[in-house]
Amino acid sequence: MLASWAMSSKLTRDDVLRVAELARLELSDAEVDLFTRQLDHILEYVEQLREVDTAGVSPTSHALASTGSWRADAPAASLPLSDSMANAPNADRDRGLFKVPRVL
Repeated sequence: MLASWAMSSKLTRDDVLRVAELARLELSDAEVDLFTRQLDHILEYVEQLREVDTAGVSPTSHALASTGSWRADAPAASLPLSDSMANAPNADRDRGLFKVPRVL
């Protein structure tokens, strides 16, 4: 349980360097200083959140309830090929293909 876990009082530069090493990140001195400050502020905020009394609050999987907000999954007619080709740049209309930039 998280309640028994105690956070250290201050995130150190060495902590950030260790995490960067584990993540295989190369950071400049300025980035290490920046991330040390930013992550320390985040951890301070998390510590404030830990102090909030959540007794009686049921756990949730989403921030917003979304029951009944989805439409039924039913087959429907698709957009005619000629309409979709008309809006596609560099389409090969004769073969019904969309041309996209190479990825590899």
